Amino acid sequence: MAAGTAAALAFLSQESRTRAGGFGGLRVPAPVTMDSFFFGCELSGHTRSFTFKVEEEDDAEHVLALTMLCLTEGAKDECNVVEVVARNHDHQEIAVPVANLKLSCQPMLSLDDFQLQPPVTFRLKSGSGPVRITGRHQIVTMSNDVSEEESEEEEEDSDEEEVELCPILPAKKQGGRP
Repeated sequence: MAAGTAAALAFLSQESRTRAGGFGGLRVPAPVTMDSFFFGCELSGHTRSFTFKVEEEDDAEHVLALTMLCLTEGAKDECNVVEVVARNHDHQEIAVPVANLKLSCQPMLSLDDFQLQPPVTFRLKSGSGPVRITGRHQIVTMSNDVSEEESEEEEEDSDEEEVELCPILPAKKQGGRP
């Protein structure tokens, strides 16, 4: 990928796609599907910002979990400040600097799955980069479609689980003890 271009990479991780009907014996009201995609973009003097957004009509829950920011080949020994623009709990747009990278002292920063709700804009506030941002785009969808067969199976399972308990009988008294 050429320096100065921003690109979002999305690779479906087959291992991360799961279908959960319950956890540890607990029943989840609706089946949940979780997908995880690799995310990456590059900020530089030519491309100073990148916006990650999802479709408005999508009913799924989207989370962008950032893992690392690092300077890449061609970076100068200058301060590169990366700022994230997102919405807070009151749905107001806020801008927060998340990294100050310098080739000679801190060329990379681990963000340990710093989670953001899209839309999110990354800006190279100062410096010329290039700065690579990596993470995961996680999508959680809940399916409300419960087939009649699944409902019948659940009823049969609950019937099988009902076990008759024997009543507790009083203990027999033993005759005389020596």
